[in-house]
Amino acid sequence: MKRRVALRLYAALTTAALAAATGVVVSMPSASAATGGATGYATQNGGTTGGAGGQTVRATTGTAIHQALCGRASSSTPIIIEVEGTINHANTAKVSGDSCNTADGVIELKQISNVTIVGVGSGAVFDQLGIHIRQSSNIIIQNVTVKNVKKSGSPTSNGGDAIGMESDVRNVWVDHASLEASGGESEGFDGLFDMKDNTQYVTLSYSTLRNSGRGGLIGSSETELSNGFVTFHHNLYENLDSRTPLLRGGIAHIYNNYYVKLNESGINSRAGARAKVDNNYFKDSKDVLGTFYTDAVGYWQVSGNTFDNVTWSAPGSENNPAGPDPKSNTTVSIPYAYSLDAASCVPGIVAQTAGANKGLKVSDGNCSTQTPTPDPTDPTPDPTDPTPDPTDPTDPAGTNLSIGAGSDGTSKADGTSYGNVRDGNLSTYWSPAGATGSVSVKWASATAVSSVNIREASGSAGSIGSWKVLNGDTGAVLTTGSGAGAITIPKTSLRKITFEITGSTGTPKIAEFETYAG
Repeated sequence: MKRRVALRLYAALTTAALAAATGVVVSMPSASAATGGATGYATQNGGTTGGAGGQTVRATTGTAIHQALCGRASSSTPIIIEVEGTINHANTAKVSGDSCNTADGVIELKQISNVTIVGVGSGAVFDQLGIHIRQSSNIIIQNVTVKNVKKSGSPTSNGGDAIGMESDVRNVWVDHASLEASGGESEGFDGLFDMKDNTQYVTLSYSTLRNSGRGGLIGSSETELSNGFVTFHHNLYENLDSRTPLLRGGIAHIYNNYYVKLNESGINSRAGARAKVDNNYFKDSKDVLGTFYTDAVGYWQVSGNTFDNVTWSAPGSENNPAGPDPKSNTTVSIPYAYSLDAASCVPGIVAQTAGANKGLKVSDGNCSTQTPTPDPTDPTPDPTDPTPDPTDPTDPAGTNLSIGAGSDGTSKADGTSYGNVRDGNLSTYWSPAGATGSVSVKWASATAVSSVNIREASGSAGSIGSWKVLNGDTGAVLTTGSGAGAITIPKTSLRKITFEITGSTGTPKIAEFETYAG
């Protein structure tokens, strides 16, 4: 039995939810709101397409989600459910029907197939309410936040798993999700992403897993070895005690993930499991790879990983860390095509892409981001977002140099921070104390910059009026203009670059001040 560990939270989570909304189910033209296509092991075993080709409906409550499932002609009739708003216990009730098997207090995807659930509009937040996938196949979950799901205390849902899969589950793709808790097992929380009892062909991509005792598991015991063929790529694992993931038997492909502050252990390969671990970035963590808390050993193939301030414990009878100099002790053959970003740019790429409400951006496999095109089998545009976001232009080429840099500026509005413009998070921002002001990005040594990208926070688009971009070292004006977006400047080597707002309408809010060399 795994020993109890204490979760050390270093970032407070807000648990306030939006007011419960009345559910609405509206028929939409047949179109796939999910952008791009499945990756990794979810592409195998016939592939994962979710509800592509089926009716599209809109739901703003958990009950409406269940109604959409139960209103189909059969349990396998394709359907795309676009979700907007906060889904919670108060608005999630059991609905009956021949094409569904639902329950109160949980989003129940049970004994069904060919379903897409995708967050749209202002976003979908499943607050203290888990998503349970059981005896189901061909499921896509995209662009959603699931937070603070408990297995003990009140209220409880889904055994404490944010997303949990069990009992003969096949072909699930979870993409651009934000999975969060606010404590460990002693606070009532369990895993963020769990798979057990014969769950196979799953991919978790471009997602964030934060502030929990347990990231997730594959297999519920050392003898429950029917799970596997799981891919984890371009995810952020932050402030977790363990299980990133715990793998019991089976095969996992783990690449281009960013792990920061793993407090007790990380990738835990046990009971004959084999993990291919490529080009990940591990930072400020302990025992990030190995076999832990058991004598039932697992195996790993490693290449291209970066270990930044990682500590390793001594080997013991139930403790077999891969480090301090991790070497491969098996080989794993991967049956699908994939592209690897260099580990050095993984923190920047993951900061720009992982999690809900990031615009569904993905890596191009060469340390830059791109917005994927809709699934070619369903080319109709997303009816809820027919035009590009004018404040989210095409990214300049290359890596965002602001990630990991410093920042300062003139006086800031209460509740904002200079650091918010370089954290890769569009939900945080800096505002000046008045209608004008400046914010800067800075480096310890001279850095070549030829373009910047100013992203406004949600709800403030168009607030920024006139501006200047300054060489912070000399005060020289590099360029001037108006409005947020991509800005080209003469390529300049400098330690500090400043964006100065000289005119605005309303309250300007800068979510990201990105800088690029190319």
